[in-house]
Amino acid sequence: MWCDHRGQDIERVDVSEPASISTGIAARYATAVYELAKEGKDVKGLEADISVLATAMAESADFNALINSPVYSRADQAAAITAIAKKSGVSALMTNTLALMADKRRLFVLPQLVQTLREVIATDKGEVTADVTSAKALTKAQSDKLAKTLKARMGKDVTINASVDESLIGGLIVKVGSKMIDTSIRSKLSSLQNAMKEVG
Repeated sequence: MWCDHRGQDIERVDVSEPASISTGIAARYATAVYELAKEGKDVKGLEADISVLATAMAESADFNALINSPVYSRADQAAAITAIAKKSGVSALMTNTLALMADKRRLFVLPQLVQTLREVIATDKGEVTADVTSAKALTKAQSDKLAKTLKARMGKDVTINASVDESLIGGLIVKVGSKMIDTSIRSKLSSLQNAMKEVG
């Protein structure tokens, strides 16, 4: 009885582990994948894979359902993720990693894996990654200007990891490591509302 109950607990934990555990799992996969890519002299290919996966997570509800849903069997999840990876032109290394993650019921850590790989690659290159969220997609000129400004401030080359959140209305949220700069209009409106409450 105790064994059965324990088995159920383990399966349940697989689906909804705390963020810190997810980050730990992602870090182990990221280290292994990055070392293999370096050995194969294909870090550029890995960066292309990261881009493809980040776009899929940002734009496809079906893709997110596949990586997060406990409904799919391991075999179905592995077959689907392998087919998607091959169709997207993802490298054999990343395709095999995704299949292994599906088999181990670990696909739900894919967002953390992509983030960790970006950080590992940037650190190895002596760069810093800045997560930039804007109300509208940044143009190449805006992205380049922001990277230059951040480089002057940080003293290191900065890679921009851009995403869009229309609820910001305008402005930017820039996160570099533990530092965050929030110049979004939503944040300013929120501060204004709080100030008005205090006055009233």
